[in-house]
Amino acid sequence: MTNQQALRILLSRATANRLRERVEKVLGGRPHELLIAEPTRGHAHGNADVAYISREVTGSSTKHVLTESLEAFYESLRGSPTLQWVHVHSAGLDRPIFPELMARGVKVTPSSGANAEPVMQTALAGLLALARNFPEMMRAQRESRWLKAGELTMPRDLRGQKAVIVGWGVIGQRLGEMLRALGLRISVVRSSAQPVEGVQECVAFGDMASILGDADWLVLACPLTERTRFLVDGAMLAALPPHACLVNVARGEVVREAELIAALGEGRLAGAYLDVYEHEPLAADSPLWRMPNVIATPHAAGHSDGNAGRVDEIFLDFLGRWSAEHP
Repeated sequence: MTNQQALRILLSRATANRLRERVEKVLGGRPHELLIAEPTRGHAHGNADVAYISREVTGSSTKHVLTESLEAFYESLRGSPTLQWVHVHSAGLDRPIFPELMARGVKVTPSSGANAEPVMQTALAGLLALARNFPEMMRAQRESRWLKAGELTMPRDLRGQKAVIVGWGVIGQRLGEMLRALGLRISVVRSSAQPVEGVQECVAFGDMASILGDADWLVLACPLTERTRFLVDGAMLAALPPHACLVNVARGEVVREAELIAALGEGRLAGAYLDVYEHEPLAADSPLWRMPNVIATPHAAGHSDGNAGRVDEIFLDFLGRWSAEHP
């Protein structure tokens, strides 16, 4: 194999330094070249065969607001006519660049499951914080005010409550296990109504409203697809009882945000834990920051110091398979 046939892999400098020896081992002596992504636009590589979008590449960008370094990486992807495969550190593939690449015939793979446990833990923490009235007590803490027993809103017993989990992937299943251990009844909404062992009921997305009338919790853990985009609108929220709460660790566009804000503000929904939003970062003037019955976090549910290692392992495993399939 000549130098011209060497496999060219585009990745960040930090990732190259971290994985150089492991990539060489996985490729088993196959000629290859690591292309270091330039952090500024106008310096694009135009000859990558494979690319790895690690966390260092996306940095502080969001789906809606891109950093210059991420725009530069995208510029390289768009300018590589030989590009065949891109691996992404995230579990979702809803950034606009990915359908664009796939339309060119480029294979795009996510790191499914790498951050599932942290996301599940965050969803559980948000649910428990709302159930135990933490927002009320945290406000009192900031005011240095001791709430007397008679001033506290009495929390409802969790045991026996009903949680409707939308999406039955790794996150939804693990959350279902935890909530069942706490005594909650679990119902599932997913693409198919095929029965799920251990849950009270399972319906397809189109029938979700039919099981919300006695729900205490609506937990969103589904991918963003054309079927789930704005699945939860004003009519769906109206199907919930006023004491119910929403937990969203899926994608912001699964919910019509303005209609959620109206339901929360008018007391038609008791509370919400939100980690994702229609537009990110969430605007400083959004009412969600200041609503007393809302916990808002900055799309951080999946953050954990073990994620990078898990994503690297997924990439290296895929790289070995891809290389074997593309001699």
